[in-house]
Amino acid sequence: METILLIDGENFKGKIKAVFKEVEKKRPGWHEYDFKGLLDKVLAGTGVKRKVFYFARLKMHEESREKSQQLIEEQRLLKNHLEQQGFEVVLTGRVRGQLEDGERRKKVLVFKEKGVDVKIAVDMVSLACEKKAKEIILGSSDSDLQPAVKEVRDRKVGCVYLGFESQPNKGLSYTTDRTVLIRNSEVLEFATIQKSLLE
Repeated sequence: METILLIDGENFKGKIKAVFKEVEKKRPGWHEYDFKGLLDKVLAGTGVKRKVFYFARLKMHEESREKSQQLIEEQRLLKNHLEQQGFEVVLTGRVRGQLEDGERRKKVLVFKEKGVDVKIAVDMVSLACEKKAKEIILGSSDSDLQPAVKEVRDRKVGCVYLGFESQPNKGLSYTTDRTVLIRNSEVLEFATIQKSLLE
């Protein structure tokens, strides 16, 4: 049995993006951000053996071919980047485009994820039932995962909420065994990949 980190990729990226916005700094491209450095620092001593990012599967959206192509390419670059840093990447669910009211009542096409939280919940419970994890670290601030957290804990598997100091999810903090919060300064510290002095 091992310690496994499961991260809701879009949720996690959204929290990092909010930190850069809060301090009015330009965010680096996702395929340049040092996710490994950040997570190694904040989870030092936890003995994480597997690190998994979950993202919705992107498909071409006919009403917005150019934007769809851009998002698909960005996801490909990010997936390669994460895999090079030692993460597993699971593409599941889907991204759905829907028209919403934007500025001045103008309709804007917005892309929303569906099904990622369900896959994370299923994997959490499966890992607990199959006794493949002694502890699950959940990198998501999605309250929909609270029932899965409860089920995992009922099966005597530890569960840690990995959140951000900026707007942590109090429900997940309460539901899990413990909470690790990523400080804003840590998010900013890993804005670009740190080159080793030995390279």
